[in-house]
Amino acid sequence: MIVSSRVYRPGCAGEEVGVDDISEVIKEPEAFIWLGLWQPDAEFMAKIKEEFGLHELAVEDALNAHQRPKIEHYGESLFIVVKTVCVKDNNCEMGETHFFVGKNFLISIRHGASESYTPVRKQASENPALLKYGPAYPLYCLLDFIVDRYAELSTSLNERVGQMENELFTSEFDRQSVQQVYTMRRHLLTLRNAALPLEEICNQLIHLHEDLIPRPLRAYIRDVQDHARHVVTDAEDMREMLTSAMQVNLALVTVQQNEVVKKLAGWGAILVIPTVVFSMYGMNFEHMPELKSLYGYPLAVGLTLVACGGLWARLRRSGWL
Repeated sequence: MIVSSRVYRPGCAGEEVGVDDISEVIKEPEAFIWLGLWQPDAEFMAKIKEEFGLHELAVEDALNAHQRPKIEHYGESLFIVVKTVCVKDNNCEMGETHFFVGKNFLISIRHGASESYTPVRKQASENPALLKYGPAYPLYCLLDFIVDRYAELSTSLNERVGQMENELFTSEFDRQSVQQVYTMRRHLLTLRNAALPLEEICNQLIHLHEDLIPRPLRAYIRDVQDHARHVVTDAEDMREMLTSAMQVNLALVTVQQNEVVKKLAGWGAILVIPTVVFSMYGMNFEHMPELKSLYGYPLAVGLTLVACGGLWARLRRSGWL
């Protein structure tokens, strides 16, 4: 359950610290602890609660992997929930990361689909000038890492959306393409719902909680907010583009069907003429053309062909055939 447990002091890139020693180390005024956890159980979280003095409601939420993205203030610490995204086999899987942020500690708890935060810890350790501001800097690094995964997924989906658009701009109805568009719209909605609350979380971190988020780091949080806003805008634009492409596809299919109906109606009108003429020969007329007149039969056939040809030419000029 413990991925990493390190203490950061001025001039120190981070040292391992045991969970049992946290309550003593956390008393140092210039040190802070960064604890990374993976799906901890209730017994372990109860111990963490005592070591860091966490609120019981926040700990209860941290054990539940189905929280909505949010930021809540409990005493002298913040509890933050953000969604994480991970693409596996062309499926967008969702996970969560919960944060406890205090003046001298940062606890990150991963649930479900999520990439390792080891590169983030390495990045933060290599920047002592910002580490001196305490746990707010690694919090920024984690939020920036999560939003970058949003942006990478958005870029990948954008390429697939372009391919889907090309497939939809045809006059043929393809059920599989429509199903793919529906799945893509669902992925985009999932991405939007993950990135949108992060804007409000960053907004609160920028304008509130100055005791936990120093003013020099607020520009960095604002950058994360801007990236999240871009992801939301891109996801909404792509969903709108797919909706428009589906409507265009349905319109093209409808036009093609109308063309077929017009052709069938035109040929049906042409066939009505010989049908009407030749159906009269089944009646018991006394003066039938082929019996009373030498040229009656050829004349009837010729007039029928002329009428059919004239109607065909007229329909051809009008675009029906």
